[in-house]
Amino acid sequence: MQTDVIQLAQSLIAIPSETESSNAAVSDFLQDWLVQHGFVVERISYIDSNGKEKVNLIAKLGTGTGGLGFFSHSDTVPGDAREWNPFDPKTEAGKLYGRGACDMKGPLAATMIAATSIDPATLRKPIYIAIAADEEQGHIGAHYIQKNSTIFQENWPDYAVVAEPTEMQPVYAHKGGVTLAVTATGRAAHTSTDKGSSANFLIAPFLAEMAALVPLFKSTKRYQNDEFDPPTNGFNMTIDDGQCRSNVTAAKTVVQLSIRLMPNDHHEEQVAMIMESAQKYNLSVKERKLLPFYVDPNAEIVQAACRATGIAKAISVPYGTEAESYQRYTQCVILGPGSIAQAHTIGEWVEVQQLEDAVAIYQRMIADLCV
Repeated sequence: MQTDVIQLAQSLIAIPSETESSNAAVSDFLQDWLVQHGFVVERISYIDSNGKEKVNLIAKLGTGTGGLGFFSHSDTVPGDAREWNPFDPKTEAGKLYGRGACDMKGPLAATMIAATSIDPATLRKPIYIAIAADEEQGHIGAHYIQKNSTIFQENWPDYAVVAEPTEMQPVYAHKGGVTLAVTATGRAAHTSTDKGSSANFLIAPFLAEMAALVPLFKSTKRYQNDEFDPPTNGFNMTIDDGQCRSNVTAAKTVVQLSIRLMPNDHHEEQVAMIMESAQKYNLSVKERKLLPFYVDPNAEIVQAACRATGIAKAISVPYGTEAESYQRYTQCVILGPGSIAQAHTIGEWVEVQQLEDAVAIYQRMIADLCV
């Protein structure tokens, strides 16, 4: 017989909510479920740049101020249906398979089962469940919640668990990221006319300067943080000229440069070097940034997570989560079932035992901080 958390996770996986599409259907299910289990639910929606409705849910159980929040998202990366059956959840050999099983409908289900297992009459502090849209597109829904949630404008919880997959290891810090889109504009023409101007040639001197920065960025201790493994910032570059054919000069070439940000990494200096080089060659630049996340390892929410898991010490991780945006409003820890290595993969899975363990761990945290 399937446990409650597995049944709920399967129900969520079976409702497609790829980030390029609307998440309204899965949000309808989540809202109904939460209301049926005694939560007050706030629904705030927006229309994305492609005209799709995106839904964010903020649910509250209990009264008063402070409390503990569980923060998740309902969108997933594409299901890649040509490769497997992503929305047909199955359990086999102790694993739950399906798109979102690990990232992060399985963890979301664990937070919901844990929260509804508590008698509301025993709560001295409220429990919150926040479910954002568009996490996979730059945490858009999380930022929308922060600006538009009436519930959170009235009271943010003192503490929050961001339930991204960490194999139930408490995480106190993760890297962020900055992406610089550098564009060269040429003039398309058939090469037989010799009237074109290749954007690839225009951007080539800039590329040479970027290549020269690689050893500098990787070896300079000033740009590293030893709290992370690896301590370096993963400086990377991709190039896109629109798959221009060899007998046509490229009209536009876009180079994406990315740096994984860390606390106290002096990345502003690195960004300034890149910007200076782009300006020298009259290239346009667009910048997009997601901050790193950091909370003191001795913070109460981190210690509560350690007590609940029985793990002595929290860790840092090199990937990012929505904790980067929520940390301005509430004290966060990242703690969820599943491995980041399984997220976004064909055949995505999470261990059934970890989902069930997560429910018990979240229950202990609620008892510790809210009862």
